[in-house]
Amino acid sequence: MRNLIGAAVLAVMGGPVMAALLCDDLGFAGLLAKCNRGETIKVLLASGQPLGQDVQLQSGAYYKMEITADGSAELAVEGSSFFRAIWMNEIVINSIEIRPMAIDSIEFDKAGVAELSFVAIKPGSHTLRIPGSTGESQSITLSIQ
Repeated sequence: MRNLIGAAVLAVMGGPVMAALLCDDLGFAGLLAKCNRGETIKVLLASGQPLGQDVQLQSGAYYKMEITADGSAELAVEGSSFFRAIWMNEIVINSIEIRPMAIDSIEFDKAGVAELSFVAIKPGSHTLRIPGSTGESQSITLSIQ
């Protein structure tokens, strides 16, 4: 009985802090509800250009990431720690919807757009980068709180 009370006190006082959702009434759509959507994240794949801005995400919120390649070079974007910290709803390429279990990277051989929709889950700081690059502008940090 003492262990049960101690566990309850620890859970209330010392448990992990849960991030608040963006809206109170999620309704039928649940986490994918319109009121629970964050801003669209824009990523640009272009030779010699910055990948984008660092982003802060809310755990439990729904986001879209638009990755645009300008075709100036064959480029990819990787971020296994980020892709494992989210629940991927779908990836849309040329109006084709893909619902993957997991991804490690996305590569563009020519110009195009890929739109990822996901729910941020695991708090932490994650990097999305062009493979093999070392420049600061060739990566973005996505922090999930």
